[in-house]
Amino acid sequence: MKNHEPIGYLPNERPPFFKLLLYAIQQVIIMFPATVTVALITGFQVSTTIFASGLATLCFILITGRKIPLYYGSSFAYLTAIASMCAAKGYTKVDGILPPEAIQEAQFGIILSGLVSIAAGLLIRFCGRRAVERILPASVTGSVAMIIGLTLAGNALGDAIPNPDTTVGYTATNGAWWVAVALITLISTIVYSKYLKGFLGQLPLLLGALTGCAVAALALIWDVDLFRPMPAAALEASLWKLGDGSIFAVPAFTLPKVSWDAALAIMPIAIATIPESTAHMYQLDIYVNDVARRKNTKLGYSLVEMLDRNLIGDGICDMISGFVGGPAGTNYGENISTMAITRVFSVPVLVAAAIIAMVISFFTPLIKVIYGIPLAVIGGLEIYLFGAIAAQGIAIMIDKKVDMFSAKNIAVIASIMVIGIGGNYAFGGNIPVFGIQVPCIAGAAIFGILLNLLLSIGEKKQKRESVSDVSEE
Repeated sequence: MKNHEPIGYLPNERPPFFKLLLYAIQQVIIMFPATVTVALITGFQVSTTIFASGLATLCFILITGRKIPLYYGSSFAYLTAIASMCAAKGYTKVDGILPPEAIQEAQFGIILSGLVSIAAGLLIRFCGRRAVERILPASVTGSVAMIIGLTLAGNALGDAIPNPDTTVGYTATNGAWWVAVALITLISTIVYSKYLKGFLGQLPLLLGALTGCAVAALALIWDVDLFRPMPAAALEASLWKLGDGSIFAVPAFTLPKVSWDAALAIMPIAIATIPESTAHMYQLDIYVNDVARRKNTKLGYSLVEMLDRNLIGDGICDMISGFVGGPAGTNYGENISTMAITRVFSVPVLVAAAIIAMVISFFTPLIKVIYGIPLAVIGGLEIYLFGAIAAQGIAIMIDKKVDMFSAKNIAVIASIMVIGIGGNYAFGGNIPVFGIQVPCIAGAAIFGILLNLLLSIGEKKQKRESVSDVSEE
């Protein structure tokens, strides 16, 4: 009996309309958990964040000539930078949402962070891929990724375990339920990511959040309500509402406000997303070429050779997202994994997914559901997510075979780790240097880059001399 399993779709191929719609909805579902969680943690408007992800994806597809099938979503890498910037400025969240002024200043930093990715893309275009690897080796990017995750550890535990002194309405009963919900969310998410396969295996965050919410719903029987109402500020900030806005409301778009403090805090974080975005392109190239071989055809171009355009597109998308009021981001590995499993790399599918996300952002009932997620559930997810960011930094160094016995690498890694983590614990995230408050992650990243370049002087000469010595023997 013949196997009628579909081979898949290449980037320039369009599935039939009904299949295209289902594939697009799946891509939106995959993007949703992480992107929405970023908005909830940072205090950005959820509806604006969802809209920004769709808009940036559409723009990315156009910028790359409809050749690269990637979905743009919010990145966790920028959480600490935004938090430290807000702390330095004295901004605090009200009902889980940052004041408009804080978001506007962060927007300025996000827009400028796009310039870092664009610069990396231009460097690759004119100097080749090795030029970026010399400036941003894995010893730097991996270490920066690690401190991003580790400096957020306090935020994760603070959300997962209520503080009796600051949690409104805290009692021994709801405190016990709070911790139980966070713990169950954490464990279930880990179990789902470990044991679920196929389509469900790509939804551990969503399924973990649903499990935590189910336990929180069970607590209602004992009059313990951990669910949160949608902040009034979220609806009030909408540009336009249909009636009272209970069904339809335009997302709260804001314009950026010049803030060099925000720029200093947020711009360097793009350093950590460049290797992630680059790795995604290599993965995508392997998967797409495999589908092409199965179909006995050729793609007609090399995705790896479009690495420069991918980074330039990433940077421009950061600027677009930042301009409308969304967080900074990058292309999503979750969406790539989904395409790899289904072998659907169709760019039209991602166009449809982007449009669906933008439409969803205008409907208030869905936004209310997202805001209603208990903080305990978010805390449980954060423990896993922030730890995973730190682990990803280790993975980058392992994958790139960083020599941990090299004096240069040890010096670079040690300096970045201590400055980044020490600055967070000793100074609350901003290190006072010559009267300037330098965000610890930004300071660690910049110092690590400069130290690596300094210690690399004369390295090529030494290698050539060692090679000539061996040849003489």
